[in-house]
Amino acid sequence: MKIATWNVNSIRSRLERLLALLERHQPDVLCLQELKATDDVFPRDEITQAGYYSVVYGQKTYNGVAILSRSEPSDIRCGLEDGVDDPQARLVSAEIDGVRVLSAYIPNGSSVDSDKFAYKLQWLSRLRQLLDRAYDPEKPLAICGDFNVAIDDLDVAEPNKWADSVLCVPQVREALATVTQWGLVDTYRERHPEGGLYSWWDYRQLAFPKNNGLRIDHVFATAPLAQRCVAAEIDRDERKGQKPSDHAPVIVEFAQG
Repeated sequence: MKIATWNVNSIRSRLERLLALLERHQPDVLCLQELKATDDVFPRDEITQAGYYSVVYGQKTYNGVAILSRSEPSDIRCGLEDGVDDPQARLVSAEIDGVRVLSAYIPNGSSVDSDKFAYKLQWLSRLRQLLDRAYDPEKPLAICGDFNVAIDDLDVAEPNKWADSVLCVPQVREALATVTQWGLVDTYRERHPEGGLYSWWDYRQLAFPKNNGLRIDHVFATAPLAQRCVAAEIDRDERKGQKPSDHAPVIVEFAQG
């Protein structure tokens, strides 16, 4: 089972690239973030023609998440399911081939002294509460997406530059660690313990040619799924060419259980 995640940074701007990505990698599941589109304008027909079902939790202008899958998804759920009045479309999940898959777009947080950063920390806490309440770490589950957190300095090309940012400060790394301590494995790091491999590069200051990036896109899996991981890659080529997203897809492959 091949599971991929990609912050597409506007699906309508990146549709041609998305269809080419599906053809090139042929993932069983692709989690998308930052659709910047509502459900009614999501390019469902084109994706269906490419051989994929679509589970969409869209939002105008910002946010929006989706799951594309070759097999028909079931038990579709949107949001953090905690009764909080939160209009931001940042989480969608479905059961696919016996695996619970969650596509997540964690808030960026803007600046450490802002309300948006407080919301980011609260969102991660609510995500942990959802896992505790609704899921079992002893069953196959993958939570994939743009977490807007570099787990440690191995995930940052210039740690000193980013140390005080909303992507790297201790508070946010600790908040993410609280989520993963539920029973999640960083599948990409398991395959690439050396670090120095990135999934996001700023559009400015030639960050991509200089490889001045961060790894903030992750595929976390529970042990029953993670132990079947046989390969993991970041498709840097998707960051090249005309009108790329600022993120590259992360692709992880699991042997059949």
